[in-house]
Amino acid sequence: MNRPSLADRLRYRFDNFMARGTIALIAGLGAITLVITLAAAVVITLTGLGQAAGWRVGFGEAGFQALIREIDSGAVGADAAWGLRLVMLVVTVGGIFILSALIGILNNALTAKLEELRRGRSRVIETGHSVILGWSPQVFTVIAELVEANANQRDPCIVVLGERDKVAMEAEIRDALGKTGRTRVVCRSGSPIVLGDLDLVGLDSARAIIVLSPPGDDPDSSAIKTVLAITNKPGRKAEPYHIVAEIADPRNLEAARMVGRDEVEIVLTGDLISRIIAQTCRQSGLSVVYQELLDFGGDEIYFKEERGLAGKTFGEALLAFEDSAVIGLCTAEGPRLNPPMDTVIKPGEQVIVVSEDDDTVRLGGPGVAAVDRTAIQLRDADVATAERTLVLGWNWRAPAIIRELDHYVAPGSAVTVVADVPDLEARTAGCRVELERQALSVATGDTTDRRTLEGLRAETYRHVIVLAYDHLEAQKADARTLITLLHLRDIAERHDHPFSIVSEMLDTRNRALAEVTKADDFIVSDKLVSLMLAQISENKKLNAVFADLFAPEGSEIYLKLASNYVRIGVPVNFYTVAEAARQRGEVALGYRLKAHATDAARAYGVVVNPTKSAPVTFAEWDRVIVLAED
Repeated sequence: MNRPSLADRLRYRFDNFMARGTIALIAGLGAITLVITLAAAVVITLTGLGQAAGWRVGFGEAGFQALIREIDSGAVGADAAWGLRLVMLVVTVGGIFILSALIGILNNALTAKLEELRRGRSRVIETGHSVILGWSPQVFTVIAELVEANANQRDPCIVVLGERDKVAMEAEIRDALGKTGRTRVVCRSGSPIVLGDLDLVGLDSARAIIVLSPPGDDPDSSAIKTVLAITNKPGRKAEPYHIVAEIADPRNLEAARMVGRDEVEIVLTGDLISRIIAQTCRQSGLSVVYQELLDFGGDEIYFKEERGLAGKTFGEALLAFEDSAVIGLCTAEGPRLNPPMDTVIKPGEQVIVVSEDDDTVRLGGPGVAAVDRTAIQLRDADVATAERTLVLGWNWRAPAIIRELDHYVAPGSAVTVVADVPDLEARTAGCRVELERQALSVATGDTTDRRTLEGLRAETYRHVIVLAYDHLEAQKADARTLITLLHLRDIAERHDHPFSIVSEMLDTRNRALAEVTKADDFIVSDKLVSLMLAQISENKKLNAVFADLFAPEGSEIYLKLASNYVRIGVPVNFYTVAEAARQRGEVALGYRLKAHATDAARAYGVVVNPTKSAPVTFAEWDRVIVLAED
């Protein structure tokens, strides 16, 4: 082996020095400048060239004059003696080289820094901000809701970390949402499962962390790994994080809980959407109620302790607010919706209310004195009978929807599934054995084909659910859904049989287009999940409320005939409606007017949390929105 020569060693040291970066290079140029200046000063002082030129004698003066000529090449023209000119020419050439190199170094450093900033690799220094980890179509809804929630906050900030180009993410957010008011949206490029990338977004100073599942075949694994990376990050803060994550498959729920422990609030998206679709298909307008409760644009759910309610019963609290609707209590055991009416509210316990904002939750109003007891008429609801449900289309949530339907239908009911997918019989085998109240039948067919729908005699069914095919791209899937809806509405009109139609849409932008089909309800799955993630990021206790609200056990939201509570055709205030519902052990939180059921500008007739003293006149098919056990 040949020993490296001195030239090789010097070259190796030079290469290492050049690789140290901008600061080292500038320091090197400074050292060269100092060497040239000192050398020139020595020569000028020893040879007396400066004295011959009329300079003051001294080493310092010679060094200063040499430095001036390094910086300004024009200064050499004023030198008189040729010897001095020769020395200063050498100094000036060296200065030109040094300044040129310095300009190049600074230019490259600035370019590199700008590129780093463009790539989103600088660390975020924020406090009390919201962090969104992951990039998916849901990010736009989540950001929009957080912007709405931050409207009255001072200098709010949302930080997004995604595996995409920073500039591209910012452009998409700007195109989708436009201006975000006083809320700043900061994007960073990186992977949520890489510890170094998590350091970019300031997790330790964030007030909430939202973990979005990426598109793909196995989104839960990415979500779980992200939660694991957050909770086990070296040097993390001692206090618990507030993490909200979505999990699609119930089989991954326990693994996510073990990883996140008490620091993570998990939204089980598959079961959530399945329950909403199952409940909505049997109650027209329910999806509008859910969206009203979940978004920040109208009335939301709040927790508040009211000392004036201590010692009173839950039933008495229902009429204690003019502009808010009480729906439950938050005790030491946790939130509970619609507890028994005689439950006594203890000091320190909070009421769970639906209100426009947290500062609108205040006691007041005439209360019991405003109740018109002569207008109350309590009638029993019709006895549930067997019903037939038609499911058109297929996706991974379909088995869960069929199982959820089994909790609500009467014994002897039937559900028929028709979809253009292979092995449909095998796909439904798992849920078939679990059904107790309804019989399941399946058939393969093109759900956009009019002949297929005519052959099914869709007009003979009571409820129709149109599911989006998840093996198709979102726009293609929604296009097929739209065609199916157009055929169904035409069939309903031709046979004068207005069966309820609930449709699942993948892209919320297609909802406005689909409204021409006059379907009763549209479920935009990703949007509802995004709304819930945003709500829970603002208040983690809401996760327990939503879990109770959407579960088949306990109290749920129902739209019941107003004629079963109060007299129709005469003006009544909502205090009277609330009292009628209270006498049945239910909580009234709004109503739906049939006359406005197709008017999008009036929220399809849905009014949540009306002013209780304002009069309303109900017609025959109008409904009261109540929280009840059945």
